[in-house]
Formats: sequence, structure tokens, C-alpha cells
Amino acid sequence: MIKVVRGNPTPEELAAALAVVQARAAAAAAAPTGGAPERDAWADPARLAQRRLPAAGPTSWGRTYWPV
Repeated sequence: MIKVVRGNPTPEELAAALAVVQARAAAAAAAPTGGAPERDAWADPARLAQRRLPAAGPTSWGRTYWPV
């Protein structure tokens, strides 16, 4: 059940909102629930191990930022 708390939406706006809610519910139902959740490639710690450490030198202080 969807209840409009504030405002006066048109039937087209309600239909669009309902389509979004139904699509999200269908995607959540179709998602695999077994096993560990998939990790985003950006959050994967192995991404950091693919790069070499900054080389030492007079300007190495500018390359010391190590993103997490």
C-alpha cells in the first residue's frame, strides 16, 4: 500500500513512482541471496596491491598518498 502524505500528485506521477518501487522490489527479489555479497571493484583491497609503491626520490613526498 502506498500513501501520499503530502502534496497532490497527478495520476502520471503516481504511476511513475509505483513503477520505480516495483522495479526496485523485482530487482531485490531477483538478486542472489546465498553466499557472500559481491564487492565493488573500487572497494576491493586487492586493487591496491596491483600498484607498485612510490619510488624514493626528492619529489617522492608528492606521491605518498595511498588511497584506501
